[in-house]
Amino acid sequence: MVLREKGGIVKKIGFLLVMFLGVGLTNSYAQISSDEVAEKASHVSYYQGKDGRSLAHMVITDAQGRTRERKMAILRFNIGETQEQRYYVYFHMPADVKGMSYVVWKHAGRDDDRWLYLPALDLVRRVAASDKRSSFAGSNFLYEDVSGRSVDLDKHELVDSDESFYILENTPKDAGQVEFSFFKVWVDVKNFVPMKAEYYNKEGKLYRIVEVLEVKDIQGYPTIAKMKASDLNSGAQTVAEFLDVTYDIGLSEDIFTERYLRNPPRQWIKE
Repeated sequence: MVLREKGGIVKKIGFLLVMFLGVGLTNSYAQISSDEVAEKASHVSYYQGKDGRSLAHMVITDAQGRTRERKMAILRFNIGETQEQRYYVYFHMPADVKGMSYVVWKHAGRDDDRWLYLPALDLVRRVAASDKRSSFAGSNFLYEDVSGRSVDLDKHELVDSDESFYILENTPKDAGQVEFSFFKVWVDVKNFVPMKAEYYNKEGKLYRIVEVLEVKDIQGYPTIAKMKASDLNSGAQTVAEFLDVTYDIGLSEDIFTERYLRNPPRQWIKE
C-alpha cells in the first residue's frame, strides 16, 4: 500500500515535471521583448549591409483581373550605425512614368523628408508627411512600405509565438496620423524576416494584407525576393519581385539629393 502510494507520488511528480518542461519549451520562443523583435525585423527588412541596390518589377491587378506593370531601380544608403537612411527610386516603365524619380531621407524620431521628380513638368515636388500612407505609383504598396515605418511610431506587443513565428501587435502612438487602428506582423523566428502583416481599420476590420512570397540568401543576408500587397476592400493586389539585389556596392551619399532627381546616376540605375 505504501509502495503504491509512493509510486503514485512519483508518477504525479513525473507528470508535473513533463508539464513544466513542456511549458518551458513552448514559451522559450517568447523569451525576447516585443521591441527587440520589432527592431530586428525592421533591420532585416531595411538596414542590412551599408547600402544596397535592386530592380523591382511590380504587377498591379485590379478586381476585374486587368494588369498594369511598373519597373524601377531602388538604391539605399545607411548613415553610419544610426536609423538615418537615404533612398532613391528611378522608374524605367511604363512610358507615362519613365524618368520619374523619388528620394527619401529617412529620420529617427521625426517625419521623413520625401521628394518626387516629375519629368513631364520638370518639377520636383515635396511629398507631404501625410501622404506616406498613400499609394506608391498607383500600386497597392504605400510610400511608407518602400522605405519602412519607424519602429518608434508604434507600441509593440508580443501576442503569441511558436517554433515558426513571433506575432507582434503594433498600435500607433499617434492614431490621428494613420488610417489603421493596429496591425499584426508574423516574424520568422529563425531570421527575423517579417513574413506577413495584417492591417485593421478603425472599426477593427481587416482591410489590408502584405505578405512575403519568397526569401533568398544574398551575400549572407536573408532577403525578401517577392511579396504581395492586397487591398481587401477593392479586391486589387500588387506583386513585387526584387531582382539583381546586391549589397555593399559603395554608393555615395550625394546621389540622394535634388541634383540626382533630375540627373539620375546612370551606372546604378541601369536595367
